Amino acid sequence: METFETYRSYLFAIAYRMLGSAMDAEDIVQETYLRYQTAEPATIHSLKAYLTTIITRLCMDQLQLARRKREQYVGPWLPEPILTEEMPDTADPEKRVETEESISLAFLVLLEQLQPFERAVFLLREVFDYEFAEIAAILEKSEAACRRSFSRARHHLVEQRPRFKPAPEVHRQLLVNFLTAVRSGEMSTLTELLSENVVLWADGGGKNKQAALRPIHGRDAVARFTLGTKRFWPEGVAVELEEINGQAALLIRANGQPFSVLTMDVEQERIQTIRIIANPEKLARL
Repeated sequence: METFETYRSYLFAIAYRMLGSAMDAEDIVQETYLRYQTAEPATIHSLKAYLTTIITRLCMDQLQLARRKREQYVGPWLPEPILTEEMPDTADPEKRVETEESISLAFLVLLEQLQPFERAVFLLREVFDYEFAEIAAILEKSEAACRRSFSRARHHLVEQRPRFKPAPEVHRQLLVNFLTAVRSGEMSTLTELLSENVVLWADGGGKNKQAALRPIHGRDAVARFTLGTKRFWPEGVAVELEEINGQAALLIRANGQPFSVLTMDVEQERIQTIRIIANPEKLARL
């Protein structure tokens, strides 16, 4: 027999991709449960469809509020990272790759450029395989409007997504080489790993004073910033290679507590983008 718990992880999957925040996603899942508790069982013809409708609409409302809050956010805003090493496996390797990509920080950052309605349509169709007629019912819009929004969103995202995804072993090795270069303080070695137009984004949320308040562009500037901030690492630092949001990443701990997460995008065997999440509120679940 289906219960709310049958779909809890599925609902979190929708909410996290919609909001880019595990904390907010958990709150929205709980709010969905409370609304489910007050519903008349006789009015629920499909529990999955009912719950999907509630959580999607709640997420759209939450996104509107979040956008206003982020106007006052200190420095760049990046999604909240989650550990995914224990993510349920699937017999379909292609499906697993799609799932990992749909929670990558790079993908979640791109989704931030969409309006809430576009984001909902795109995710329900592209990631969760809903038909347009079902999406129209969930969002109370016409099927034609949903198709148009999906087409716009997909066109926008395809233009900005990397054309070639690096092999996982190449990505992992670049992370290791990057860490080795930073620890050794070798400017030339570090510079060689970076692409000419590399960009570094740091999210400290105003709570980590070493986080840059603006993106840093260019090989030399990124290398200098990276080596310059290493001296601010607290004592007792340990760096772990973890799977975060479906990709290898560096998890830096200080005295056993998460201090920052570093992820990177790779193109043509060079580091193209570095994202550092150092806002302690976003690291509490790691």
